[in-house]
Amino acid sequence: MEECNLCPRGCHVKRQDGERGYCGMTQDIVIARAALHFWEEPCISGSKGSGAVFFTGCPLRCVFCQNHKIAIGKVGKAVSIERLVEIFFELKEKGANNINLVTPTHYVPQLCDALKYAKKKGLDIPIVYNTGSYERVETLRMLEGLVDVYLPDCKYKSSELSDKYSNAPDYFEIADAALEEMVRQVGEPDFDADGMIKKGVIVRHMVLPGCTKDSKDVLKHLYSKYGNSIYISIMNQYTPVGELIKYPELKRKVTKREYDKVIDYAIDIGIENGFIQEGDTAKESFIPDFSDEL
Repeated sequence: MEECNLCPRGCHVKRQDGERGYCGMTQDIVIARAALHFWEEPCISGSKGSGAVFFTGCPLRCVFCQNHKIAIGKVGKAVSIERLVEIFFELKEKGANNINLVTPTHYVPQLCDALKYAKKKGLDIPIVYNTGSYERVETLRMLEGLVDVYLPDCKYKSSELSDKYSNAPDYFEIADAALEEMVRQVGEPDFDADGMIKKGVIVRHMVLPGCTKDSKDVLKHLYSKYGNSIYISIMNQYTPVGELIKYPELKRKVTKREYDKVIDYAIDIGIENGFIQEGDTAKESFIPDFSDEL
């Protein structure tokens, strides 16, 4: 934290002295919500829910972010490493299938300490690392042996789109290297008798309005590189939030035709291990209520 270089932004700010990097956070662990979460993929949420811990701040801050309030650091409560470990066990006691660390990149050193402590105390449910994939490989290597399931996005292949919507023209190159490291660490997916994932990588891709070509490019790359050794979750839940004045093309939901085109393409190229969303998932009820439920 002396000169923070945890994410590809490479701010080099002194977060331990209270300075804030691109993520918007100091060295304090700030959580916006910790509760059972039922809206993840079936093998993560199941019927009991995923023990989701939403961390405040983000190294990406996409213009269409559905968790905008926490991404910009406006919601959350600072907790100690000891309190974070208590939260992990409280979620387990509530029946959580796993501990789901949401947008954790900028807290990796603290999380490593927390996870080591929690595992030493007997935490024995899978740890899920839920990320936008704008990750340094060097930072991910700190997590080896601590994370069981990686749940990364692969948002774009086009540098034009990633620059426009996430201020990250290098997004695909960064994410591609990060995904490779995640797969190296945890290997192919493995499930328990109830169909809940114990280890592996599930890559998410959310279809954006008017971006079906890029979606196909993302899927083609993932399948060409990994085949069925990863799961791919193709999402239609894009929900216009905020005013989006500068991005009028994003002020609508993805049409059924757009989503079906992407799904048909996935089937045509041979993707078998995957998840799709059915029905009207593009609505604000899929966005958690960040009410500091800790």
